[in-house]
Amino acid sequence: MSEDRHDPAFPRGGAPERQAPHSEYYEAEDEISLLDLVVVVAENLRLLIFGPLLAGLIALGYAFTIAPTFTARTSFLPPEKQQSVATAALAQLGSLAGAAALASGLKNPADQYVSLVKSVSVADSLIDRFKLMEIYEAEFRQNARMVLGGNTKISAGKDGLIVVVVDDISPQRAADIANGYVSELESLMGRLALTEAQKRRVFFEDQLERTKTMLTAAELALGTIGVSASAIKANPEAAVEAVARLQAQVTAQEVRLASMRSYLTESAPQFRQAQTELRALRSQLGKNAAGDTAASSAGGYIEKYRDYKYQETLFKLFVQQFELAKIDEAREGAVIQVVDVASPPERKSRPKKTLIAIMATLATGIFLLIWVLVRSAIENSAARPNDAGKLAAIRDGVTRFFFLNRK
Repeated sequence: MSEDRHDPAFPRGGAPERQAPHSEYYEAEDEISLLDLVVVVAENLRLLIFGPLLAGLIALGYAFTIAPTFTARTSFLPPEKQQSVATAALAQLGSLAGAAALASGLKNPADQYVSLVKSVSVADSLIDRFKLMEIYEAEFRQNARMVLGGNTKISAGKDGLIVVVVDDISPQRAADIANGYVSELESLMGRLALTEAQKRRVFFEDQLERTKTMLTAAELALGTIGVSASAIKANPEAAVEAVARLQAQVTAQEVRLASMRSYLTESAPQFRQAQTELRALRSQLGKNAAGDTAASSAGGYIEKYRDYKYQETLFKLFVQQFELAKIDEAREGAVIQVVDVASPPERKSRPKKTLIAIMATLATGIFLLIWVLVRSAIENSAARPNDAGKLAAIRDGVTRFFFLNRK
């Protein structure tokens, strides 16, 4: 009787089962250990050392061929708002007080001057002044503006200073362009009314010119009228002076309303109050004109004389305000106060040869390290059947992609 022997590797009553591969063996193969990385680095140590050094030397040699860049810097203070000496005088005029009330609405006035420095007008003036289209070899003025803008940095700090930094291959030209920004800004501001005093001066100057023309016309019209006995008895100076002053006040109030419309809505309390004052002045003027019997007794002379006195009174008011605005503008002193004048830099700011060589060395070292590790991983994967098939599929996909693109 044969002994019933049972082998654990062969199940009873069936074919022997194949043992599953040891999972721990394959997990160990798939894991990348630090020792494997060190081995790969050691095998390619010469490439990883001499490759970056060679790249750094090439970058250093290239840096010597780059034209040096010099940086010039200037800083200045924009005009500051000052208390106007015309405030009290404006208060005395009542209805004329709001004629020059122009609000800028800027939270930071320095931002406005930064925008002016960056304006096309200033850029074009500098391009023509320093012949930058030839220096930059620009075919169009727009290209020259872009190059100039790329070489210039303009910023306003919290301390109120505006800083202009200019880069150029010529140290003298860099300083000249930086200082040129300040001078061109002064020239631009001379054509613009930016400060409160400048706005008032321009406003009253315009009103003064108009009134002067009207006063001359009224004076000529008055000269064409003969002086009669009835006109002398009417005492025109006493009869129409009050009416002329009222007419001047009505005109001044109308000017004020026209000015307020630029920065107030019609529903604003100040605007409504100004309208009420204008209606009251017109009502009073109508009453005085209705009760003026001297005009009817003296004929056209009284009417001409009244128009002349009206223009004369209005002219005096505008002259007074124009002079006060000029005083305020003079009190502001220099429009721009230069803190640091740009001087030709003694040392170049770019290129930094050492930094270029170091960055090229590091970048090349990182690239070669990644390339060595990836190459080693591909070689190890090609040795395993499953990974070799995956690599072949990747190569086929890439080949088809480029092949279809060529079609």
